[in-house]
Amino acid sequence: MNLRKHLRDSPQAHTSALNDILFILLLFFLIISTLANPNVVKLSIPKAKSDTKAKQTVVVSIDAKQHFYVGTRQVSQDSLQSFISKIVSKSQDAEPTVVINADKAATADNIVAVMRAAHYLNLRTVLAVDKE
Repeated sequence: MNLRKHLRDSPQAHTSALNDILFILLLFFLIISTLANPNVVKLSIPKAKSDTKAKQTVVVSIDAKQHFYVGTRQVSQDSLQSFISKIVSKSQDAEPTVVINADKAATADNIVAVMRAAHYLNLRTVLAVDKE
């Protein structure tokens, strides 16, 4: 007959700090995800059957009011080429690409002005579209 009392408790893992760590990680990833795409200008992009698949060295946006943005910085049409060349010179891409994000209301003259500036700098241009 075993008359000894069980003095040993069963092992337990303390998980009180785990909730704090998970909350901090969740907060960290939420903040990082908002900073992941800093080149955001609200545009209504035209639709096409295929999607844009190009490495974005320089992103030039044209909004509905015909304003030019290189990244998120608003520039004039005259200084467009110099801003593009500054960004391309800072990047180490072997084949730099200018991605044009043009609103549906953007005129063809403004899109061609961006293409002309990129062509003068011997850069490839891609027009960004939404998939249908």
